[in-house]
Amino acid sequence: MNPKVDFFFNKAKQWQEEYEKLRMIALDCGLTEELKWGCPCYSLNNQNIVLIHGFKEYCAYLFFKGALLNDANGILIQQTEHVQSARQIRFTNVMEIAEMEPMLKAYIFEATEVEKAGLKVALKTTADFTVPVELQSKLDHIPALKTAFEALTPGRQRGYLFYFSQPKQSKTREARVEKYIPQILGGKGLDDE
Repeated sequence: MNPKVDFFFNKAKQWQEEYEKLRMIALDCGLTEELKWGCPCYSLNNQNIVLIHGFKEYCAYLFFKGALLNDANGILIQQTEHVQSARQIRFTNVMEIAEMEPMLKAYIFEATEVEKAGLKVALKTTADFTVPVELQSKLDHIPALKTAFEALTPGRQRGYLFYFSQPKQSKTREARVEKYIPQILGGKGLDDE
């Protein structure tokens, strides 16, 4: 147990029993406990394996490379369609966790084997993302914008593509593209100052 992590467990207003049980299971698997992103994180040789986090409706184990796990029990959940690597196992009570303990340990051991083997999740590249029509039109008609967009880092490009693609209405997508043209021309990402 890492005393720096105690702060997370002590401040928890919800899921306290569940967190403690999840903590004990992870520690029983021989992982190193650290506090990362404000949450208990369990690692092997400085490689993140699983994180404990909580939400209003549930608490969860988050497996960093969950997409590579076998998931024979069909319990891993992809939080959103855009999450590429991580997968969650969600819980709503401590009894559920206690009943699942052998299974949870098996998932943790599998995750450590994935890490030991050096396996990596094949992440989508920028080319795998759809360019919204509204952005493509601007890129086709404003050469400087096309040059500036292509000069952005792949992460910044993906951020824009994702943000511009979200709205259902073309008018909203168009407005977003218009708003961020100066930012793109300035070589900045969506959240850059």
